[in-house]
Amino acid sequence: MLKQGSKAPKIELLDQNGKPWSLATQGKKKILVYFYPKADTPGCTTQSCGLRDIKDEIGRTAIIGISPDKFEKQKKFDDKYELGFPLLADTEHKVAEAFKVWKEKSMYGRKYMGIERSAFLIQEGVVLEAWYKISPADTPKNLLKALGK
Repeated sequence: MLKQGSKAPKIELLDQNGKPWSLATQGKKKILVYFYPKADTPGCTTQSCGLRDIKDEIGRTAIIGISPDKFEKQKKFDDKYELGFPLLADTEHKVAEAFKVWKEKSMYGRKYMGIERSAFLIQEGVVLEAWYKISPADTPKNLLKALGK
């Protein structure tokens, strides 16, 4: 698992508009990268809208959402809730695997692979904070606390 001080894995994915997005091109600003299982589901909507609602409180800190959904589904999710930040399509879950959030899960006795909801505060390629198994409601709270807000 990644922890404070770890080198952040490379992120190069398409955003909800089908345009390439790369962590390496983001400069010195802080970036919250959060992983969610599936766009437009209750928990993911709570998490994403909660982050949208604190955008004005976090200064230059960027918010980036990542799920295994195709970019077209990410676009519908963004349009529906007016999120206003990049949602990246990790359809092959390579970035999720690099961040150690692609896990075996179980629902109603059925086992499957999926995203473990997690968030990471990154600056200049270094993990400042890592929150594995984070609840949707705690994601914005933890970000504000980490930023001293």
